[in-house]
Amino acid sequence: MINWRANLPASGAVLEGAQGTWSASVLIERVEALSRMLRATFRPGAALAILADNGPEWIAIDLAVHEAGMTLVPLPSFFTPPQWQHALTLAAVEGLFCVDASLAGALGYPTAVATPGALSLYAGASRPASVPPDVQKVTFTSGTTAQPKGVCLGSSQQWELAQVLADALAGLNIRRHLNLLPLSVLLENIAGTYTALLSGALNISLPLAMTGLRGAASFDPGICLAAIAATRAESVILLPQMLQALVGAVRPDDPRLASLKFIAVGGARTPKALLEAAQAMGFPVYEGYGLSECGSVVSLNLPGQARIGSAGKPLPNRSVRIAPDGEIEVGGGVMAGYLGQAPADHAPGQETWLGTGDMGHLDADGYLHIDGRKNNVLVTAYGRNVSPEWPESLLLGTGVLAQAMVVGDARAYLAAAIVPLQADAPDAVIDAAVARVNQELPDYARIGAWFRTTPFSEADGTVTANGRLRRDTARTRCAAHIEQIYQS
Repeated sequence: MINWRANLPASGAVLEGAQGTWSASVLIERVEALSRMLRATFRPGAALAILADNGPEWIAIDLAVHEAGMTLVPLPSFFTPPQWQHALTLAAVEGLFCVDASLAGALGYPTAVATPGALSLYAGASRPASVPPDVQKVTFTSGTTAQPKGVCLGSSQQWELAQVLADALAGLNIRRHLNLLPLSVLLENIAGTYTALLSGALNISLPLAMTGLRGAASFDPGICLAAIAATRAESVILLPQMLQALVGAVRPDDPRLASLKFIAVGGARTPKALLEAAQAMGFPVYEGYGLSECGSVVSLNLPGQARIGSAGKPLPNRSVRIAPDGEIEVGGGVMAGYLGQAPADHAPGQETWLGTGDMGHLDADGYLHIDGRKNNVLVTAYGRNVSPEWPESLLLGTGVLAQAMVVGDARAYLAAAIVPLQADAPDAVIDAAVARVNQELPDYARIGAWFRTTPFSEADGTVTANGRLRRDTARTRCAAHIEQIYQS
C-alpha cells in the first residue's frame, strides 16, 4: 500500500465536509483509532461494508479498513435492498457502517459496536470467509443484470492507479477536488479521493444533495454549479448526463466555472458534440474510459494531449490491444476476478488480458476510440452490423435530446426511442434533429422512425448508475411502441 500520509500538507485542511474541515493530524488520528477498533473487534481479513452518504467519515473508514488489513465492500445507495442483501451475503460481510440502525438490523446487522466517529458500526452473525485473502475491496457493479457482480481488487491496484493519475495531473497543481459522484462509485473513490490525497490536495466531500445529486436519478445542475462556485473546486468528475445538464444551465464564461482547472467525464460514451459545446462554454473537460474490472480509469485525455472524440491515450500502467473481432482488451492492474467465480487461468509471469466487452480502435497516434458494446451490435435485415451507440451519440449531440435508444435488430431499418430535453418539444423539432443526424450516417445506419418515451432511469431499472442503458430492460419496457412503429 502506498503511504498516503506522505503527501499530506503539514498545515491546513485535507478534508472538508458539511460540518467543517479536517487537518492531516485529525484524519490520521481518526484512521488509527478506527483501525485499532476494527482489529480488536473482527478477525483478520474480515469483510466490512459501508452504506452512507459522502463525507469525511466515509473516507476515514475506507482508509482505516485498508490499514486494518480487512476488506471493504462499498454499498451504493442507489442499489435496491435485495441488491444490498445479495452483496452482503456473497461477500460474507461481518460488519456494516450505516447511519440507520433500523436499516442495519433489517439487513442482518443488529448489534451496535462502539466506534470512533459519527458513522455507526453494526455487527452481524459470524460467517465463513468468502473473499480471497489478497482482496482489499469488493466493488459491486450495477452492470446490466439484476444481481450485481463483485469485482475483487487488491490494495496496490487502487493506489498505483491513483499515483499514476496524480503524476499525470501534477502540472495543473490542483489543490481542491470536489466529490460529485458517490464515494461508493469506484471512479470517485480512486480517481477522485485517493488521487487528491496523493496530490496533497484538499478533498471536499459534501452530502450529495448539497452538490446536486438527489435520489437514484435526479440531478440539479443549478445546485451543482453553486457548490462548485462556493467550494472553489478545481477538479471534478462527471458522468455524461451530468455534463449535458450543466452545459444547458450555464452561459458563456459563466463565473461559476472560474475555479475549475480539470473536469474528467466518463462512465459512458460522451457525444463529441456535447464535448465541443462544453468546451465552448468554458468547461475544461476531458473524456476518459475505464471500468471497475480495471480499478476504474484505463485511458484519459489530458491538457496538451487531448483528442476530442477519443477516450485519450492509455495510462502508463495500462496495456491496451484490439482483438481480431474489434474488442478492447486491457492488461495491467486488472481485477483478480469476480467474487464467487474462479479466476481465469494464465501462465505464471504472463500478462493477464481482460476482455472489456467494448468495441473500439486505436488510431495512428495511440488514442483509444470507443465504438460501442460488443453484445449491443444490431444486425439489420440486410445483414449490416451497426453499434447503436454510434447513431445514439449523434442524436444526443444535437442538443435536443436527453436520451435515445436505437433498435432494429433483424429489421429493415433502425428506429429510435427518444426522450427530448424539453418534454414539450414539438415533433417538428425532433424530426429536424433526426434529419440532421441522418445526413451524417450511411443509409444502413440512419434512423427510419422514432417515438417518444418516458425517461430511462435507475428507478425503473432501465439505466445503470453511470447512465448506461440496460438495453434488454429498456427494450422490454418499450416493446409495445417498438412493435407499433414497425407495423405502421
